[in-house]
Amino acid sequence: MWITPEEVLLANALWVSERANPFFILQRRKGHGRGGGFTGLLVGTLDVVLDSSARVAPYRILHQTGDSQVFWNIACGSSRKEITEHWEWLEANLLQTLSIFDNEEDITTFVKGKIQGIIAEENKNKQTLEDEDSGKFREAELKMRKLFGMPDEEKLVNYYSCSYFKGRVPRQGWVYLSVNHLCFYSFLLGKEVTLVVQWTDVTQLEKDAAVLFPESIRVSTRDTEHYFSMFLNINETFKLMEQLANIAMRQLLDNESFSVDRSLPKPCKTLKNVSTLKRDLDARAKNERYRAMFRLTQDERLDGHTDCTLWTPFAKMHVVGQMFVSNNYICFASREEDLCQLIIPLREVSIVEKADSSSVLPSPLSISTKNKMTFLFANLRDRDFLVQRISDFLQRTPDRVWSDSKEVLVSGSLESPSPTTPFLTPPSPSEAFSGRYYSPGLPTATQGLDPPRQSWNIHFFEFGRGVCMYRTSKTRELVLNGIPESLRGELWLLFSGAQNEMDTHPGYYSELVEQAMGRCTLATEEIERDLHRSMPEHRAFQNEMGIAALRRVLTAYAFRNPNIGYCQAMNIVTSVLLLYCTEEQAFWLLVALCERMLPDYYNTRVVGALVDQAVFEELTRECLPLLYERMQELGVISTISLSWFLTLFLSVMPFDSAVLLVDCFFYEGIKVIFQVSLAVLHANMEQLLSCSDEGEAMTILGRYLDNVVNKQTVSAPIPHLHALLTSGDEPPPEIDIFELIKASYEKFGSLRSDVIEQMRFKQRLKVIQSLEDTAKRSVVRAIMTDSAFSLEELEELYVLFKAKHIMSCYWGASTTAAERHDPSLAYLEQYRIDRGQFSQLFTALAPWGCGAHTPTLAARLFRLLDQNKDGLINFKEFVTGLSGMYHGDMTEKLKLLYKLHLPPGRLRLGMVFFFLPEEKVKDYKYYLRMWAKEKEPKKETIKDLPKMNQEQFIELCKTLYNMFSEDPLEQELYHSIATVASLLLRIGEVGKKFSNNGALEEAQLEVTTTEEEAKDDTSVSSYSMVSAGSLQCEDIADDTVLIGCGDQRPGSVLDVDWAITFEQVLASMLTEPPLVDYFEKKLDIRAKMAACRFQRAVERQVSSSSEHEFSQLSG
Repeated sequence: MWITPEEVLLANALWVSERANPFFILQRRKGHGRGGGFTGLLVGTLDVVLDSSARVAPYRILHQTGDSQVFWNIACGSSRKEITEHWEWLEANLLQTLSIFDNEEDITTFVKGKIQGIIAEENKNKQTLEDEDSGKFREAELKMRKLFGMPDEEKLVNYYSCSYFKGRVPRQGWVYLSVNHLCFYSFLLGKEVTLVVQWTDVTQLEKDAAVLFPESIRVSTRDTEHYFSMFLNINETFKLMEQLANIAMRQLLDNESFSVDRSLPKPCKTLKNVSTLKRDLDARAKNERYRAMFRLTQDERLDGHTDCTLWTPFAKMHVVGQMFVSNNYICFASREEDLCQLIIPLREVSIVEKADSSSVLPSPLSISTKNKMTFLFANLRDRDFLVQRISDFLQRTPDRVWSDSKEVLVSGSLESPSPTTPFLTPPSPSEAFSGRYYSPGLPTATQGLDPPRQSWNIHFFEFGRGVCMYRTSKTRELVLNGIPESLRGELWLLFSGAQNEMDTHPGYYSELVEQAMGRCTLATEEIERDLHRSMPEHRAFQNEMGIAALRRVLTAYAFRNPNIGYCQAMNIVTSVLLLYCTEEQAFWLLVALCERMLPDYYNTRVVGALVDQAVFEELTRECLPLLYERMQELGVISTISLSWFLTLFLSVMPFDSAVLLVDCFFYEGIKVIFQVSLAVLHANMEQLLSCSDEGEAMTILGRYLDNVVNKQTVSAPIPHLHALLTSGDEPPPEIDIFELIKASYEKFGSLRSDVIEQMRFKQRLKVIQSLEDTAKRSVVRAIMTDSAFSLEELEELYVLFKAKHIMSCYWGASTTAAERHDPSLAYLEQYRIDRGQFSQLFTALAPWGCGAHTPTLAARLFRLLDQNKDGLINFKEFVTGLSGMYHGDMTEKLKLLYKLHLPPGRLRLGMVFFFLPEEKVKDYKYYLRMWAKEKEPKKETIKDLPKMNQEQFIELCKTLYNMFSEDPLEQELYHSIATVASLLLRIGEVGKKFSNNGALEEAQLEVTTTEEEAKDDTSVSSYSMVSAGSLQCEDIADDTVLIGCGDQRPGSVLDVDWAITFEQVLASMLTEPPLVDYFEKKLDIRAKMAACRFQRAVERQVSSSSEHEFSQLSG
């Protein structure tokens, strides 16, 4: 690559000159290429260990003039081919021009200007992403692609110096972290170690501290473990590895490719050796933490944060914390947890004002909202810049009128109506029936209990009400004591963040309902099946009005998010939401649950719930070790916890009690569910330890949860179906839900949300990889009955096929990954590859190698397997094609080859039509038998295959010649196929005579076949004696046009009446023993698959660094 001219004082230090002319020198780095001796080994080792630019470029071109002692480095290259192209360009374009100059300074100035012009021209065509990366980082990216054979689409994120433990011997080198791979390279005194691990293969990622591996990172795959240590910044490296592994898991889960965030703010200064992708990932991590902390939507992006203080009028003090500014919100979090948290939507802001600074209140900033609340921030480091950023975001907020004042930012009048939708009091049943929403009257505790409502009214007076309310430890205390039912919907919306999303999307739910109603999908069928199972014990869902509301909410969400659609347990949660909210509010609460608070819980494989189940097991092991061992023996934890998490205890606990846990969940998040689950196990520890089997443990926990009661409610308890089934003779003691919640905070309140997220990541790797293994086993079991491959062979083929599919997610293809993946289909039909990827697998695995003709044969087989003509084939179709080549008998293999050379239109699947006689009326059993017979696939016979014309026959012969080119019996096979080809040419000529008699075509075909078969029986020996010269080899070897192009081969005249059948081809082939032996030979795919595994480069070690081996390694 051309580089900006750099001054070089010592041109020959550690470099060897290979070419020279009066103005330029081409040099090779010592230690690279052939020879070099001990000095070369030492230099090569230094280049790998030290962070020098020379280790990236083994070749360079210097500019020199006769009298000057200064050299200028103008180009570098990672291969001899690349540097030679630059050298030849210089000789062709600059040498003659430079000889005209008289002044050497002018020559140098001209060369430097020319090179800089070339670089500027190249950069015009490059993306902004590449322009932002430093030159040194781009060189490292080129080195990575060269060393590990990566395409240009593979982007390097960062690289670090470290040691890789191969056995007990550390190898110092560099680890390259790209979007899709972890790569390591080391070269020490002639020993070269190369490692490539796909992130999608990683099953565990941990930081370890052991005697042999001090402060190391362990990367585990299904097959092995890799240890990396001696990092300068191990925490940064580990966090980046976690992010990249998490992205890979999302690819496996959702088939979503990694896309660069091009809206990142420009860095104020160029960061040395930090790529744009690294900044992108750092920004994503900060955004995720910010959104999780304040329950904001997925499109919210953090612009920046700064230390400050906030005046809290309820405590009469300044609270130290941080202010966060994003495109739609200003948020504050105190340094001390739970002391104070604040969310100010910019749509609510009316005034932003810089107050006068003082020694008591330095750099204050006042923010006023439309509901006449004022927030005073102080101790802001760069107040002017902060005000300008807030001003920029406010200008993008709709419906704002700006004054010319620079100090005060004023929207319209303070009395203007707020865009925030006010909380609606649940209407009466008669009003609900006439409206769009549903909220029936409830037998609630609000009929006789005023103290909880009075406490909340006092809280609203002191801390504010609505989205800008101060959230403090007092707020948590009130939530834990239970939210009044008249306020439950309002506060659920507020604490979950659903209120903000609903306010910014007015009318969205109504539009979804109109679009979704009347549609029939798999999700709507499942919804209809579960509607009447949603809290059937509650009177609100014992009538059509409640059922219709539930149907609309679930159907609207399935239409909004087809990746989730509908999952069992969503109906139970949604029915509870509808008891306290309008339909629109329940919809946005469901959005918050499925997409933010319970991520991946309700997808097709309930991955999120399985991950939290694994986290719960790990917490049980840490907090209740004795009980954990016993529960593992019984296998109870995995059985009970899934329903607890999926329905938030609503399906296993009396309604009045479970809804209080939902209150806590909306405020605290998933943390409270873990706490209560641990508290339930702890309360039943003695009984569980004495259990003899799983059923007994389930009964103990089921009865305990059935008797968790809410003693503050005045209404009659709603009977719980589970309680009716598990109740015994003696009623067990009642457990107060408030006491259970209090115990969970006292015993397990030290759980932190960030620790849970870390545990979730660790378990997510295991769960998703376990699901992938389950999918593989399911596919293999489904195919084994139809395939002759062994279990191990099918599993390995699935791994190779899946790797090609995953590759389409990040290395580009003709179709997007989403189009290739349909999670509603069976596992074996979910993942698909296109023609290019199939061609690569065919070349690597197929037994019929045809040299340069292989891609053509692969394209024909792909066309044959792609029955629905969508340009993609699934794993079952892929195995079907391979199975025919490896395990079919001679007839099946020849039939496959024959089909591959017929045009697509001639290979339609035959259909069976049954004509029923009219004179007799049949009963229903007869029609059922006819229908079943129609559904049975018709087995294809050799008589069903269409005839082959002369051009197609020549293509077939060419394929056979190419197939035999690398066989040990090459000459015998050539002679046999020439004999058979001559025979078939004569058979076609004889058949043509019959076709010219004017009879019907079908009759002619029968006569031709009969005559030719008789001829084969009586005079085969005469045809077999025809010499190979009867069929011109030039016709076979010359390139021919693919079938379907419509062009004939140059210099040839095809006989349009000439044709042969498959029966004639088979009969002719059977006359030649070499051909029979070739096609009847047993083939083994295991050697091909082993070569593929080696090609994937899991780990390679090369004993020398010669240029020949270096090029092999790069390829």
